[in-house]
Amino acid sequence: MKKFEKYAVDRIEGKFAVLENIDTREIKLVELLLLPVVKEKDILIYKDGFYMQDSIERRRRLKTIQEKLNKLKSVE
Repeated sequence: MKKFEKYAVDRIEGKFAVLENIDTREIKLVELLLLPVVKEKDILIYKDGFYMQDSIERRRRLKTIQEKLNKLKSVE
């Protein structure tokens, strides 16, 4: 059984971060006061009532996105 959830920071809206659950695609608003310092595209792990940054997953996802963009550009 999974003991944590992963979220991508979709955007910041005022005092809230819009988070997307990576597995379920569910969207939720979380007050910035409850999060570490975040920016768009950050990946967060929610475990035991706390959010923590996952910089390794963030780098992995950004690299994958860049590779896909490069493939699309080479098709032209």
